[in-house]
Amino acid sequence: MDALQPVEGRFAAAGLLAGRLLLAFIFVHEGWTLIGNFSGAAAYMQKFGVPGLLLPAVIALELGGGLLIALGAFTRPMASLFAIFCVLTAVLFHWQFGDRNQLLHFQKDLAIAGGFLILAVSGPGDWSLDRCFNLILHRFQDRAA
Repeated sequence: MDALQPVEGRFAAAGLLAGRLLLAFIFVHEGWTLIGNFSGAAAYMQKFGVPGLLLPAVIALELGGGLLIALGAFTRPMASLFAIFCVLTAVLFHWQFGDRNQLLHFQKDLAIAGGFLILAVSGPGDWSLDRCFNLILHRFQDRAA
C-alpha cells in the first residue's frame, strides 16, 4: 500500500488541478465577455431586479476569483464565495422552470456550486500556490523555533 502512495498523491494533485482549471475557465471567460458587453450585461441584471451597479463586482469575482482558483491561491475562501455566487445566480436568473433552457441553467449552476463546495472542503491539492505558501510558511516557522 505504501508503494502506491506517491502515485495516488500525484493522481489526486493532477485531478484537483484539472478540476480547478475546468471550474475557473467558465468564470474567467465569462468575466472577460462581460467587459466587452458591459451595458448589455448591466441591462440583463436590471431586468431581473439586480442592480447593474453590482456588475463591476461580478466581473472582479469572475476574472480575479477565477484566476485565483486556477492558480490554487486562497482556494477555500474563493471556492466558498463562488459556491454562494452560483446558487444566487441560479435563484435570481434561472427560476423560470417552465422554460427547459432556464431549468437546465439552474441545474448547471447548482452543479457548479457543488463542485466549488467540494473544492472548498478538499482544498486545492499539492499543485497549487496555497501548497507553496504553506511550505514556505512552515519553513519559516521551523527556523524560528
